[in-house]
Amino acid sequence: MSFFEKGAVRIHYEEAGAGYPLLLIAGGGLNSNISGITGDYPPFNAIKEFGNEYRCIAYDLRNAPPGQSTGPLEIERPWDSHTDDQLALMDHLGFEKFMVLGFCIGGPLIWNLIKRAPDRVVAAVLAMPSGSRPEMRDLFYDNNMKGWAPQLVERRPDITMEQAEKFLTKMYRTNPDFVFTVTRDFVRQCRTPVLILPDDIPAHPYAVAMESALLAPNAEVSLLEGAEGEGATRGAADTVVSARAPAGDGVGWVEPTGPAAGRPDDKLRETHQSLARRHDGYRFRSTHPTA
Repeated sequence: MSFFEKGAVRIHYEEAGAGYPLLLIAGGGLNSNISGITGDYPPFNAIKEFGNEYRCIAYDLRNAPPGQSTGPLEIERPWDSHTDDQLALMDHLGFEKFMVLGFCIGGPLIWNLIKRAPDRVVAAVLAMPSGSRPEMRDLFYDNNMKGWAPQLVERRPDITMEQAEKFLTKMYRTNPDFVFTVTRDFVRQCRTPVLILPDDIPAHPYAVAMESALLAPNAEVSLLEGAEGEGATRGAADTVVSARAPAGDGVGWVEPTGPAAGRPDDKLRETHQSLARRHDGYRFRSTHPTA
């Protein structure tokens, strides 16, 4: 168990493995914590899958009631306050450049991280990413008013329900569109290589994930044939990016890998097969057999 502090913020984090740094953002919305990486929630345990090749860093989101990270509730900059913590953690560990893999809320957080530090994030994987549905604009606000704010206020007497409500309003109601943190124009111009693994439940809209993948010039997307909901990424361990540390000339490999890579029963959609493209020094390729 490790902690680092910066000002009034105290972040709980864990490390495993060795190699190129891979920041892991757990799902679970504002309750995101390390157990969301290692427990039953994700479709695979990212530390277990990648710890033999990469230095994996998981952490508790600031003010997640199930976790141990604490800090001010920055009402006027909710997304940026979390990005501050991510960058401060990587600074603390001495990593100038790193990869990032995030589930659920990790989607919007990764887009914001790329916006804030485009030269530091060398590649990203957005698994089951959150997004805004036009017909359910208040979904995240309502869910967190019930499943996050009361628990936080009970744990933190210095924070009131009024403050929590204002935080959620700024986070999810001020600009309740697309992926919350960036615009479509930003995604169109984003040069960072991204792999998107869509889901299709109310909080993880398939349409938004696919729109992001189609807009981003250096994006790839993978699905398991016939899967839906969380099952769409249950086999994602064999499609998630595994990147070699960039070589001296800045060229590295980004390719699907994992314990199930190459299994004949992993039938990916035809349009996502046999991809081989070179983007800004990173080459994406699928090693999966055709269906």
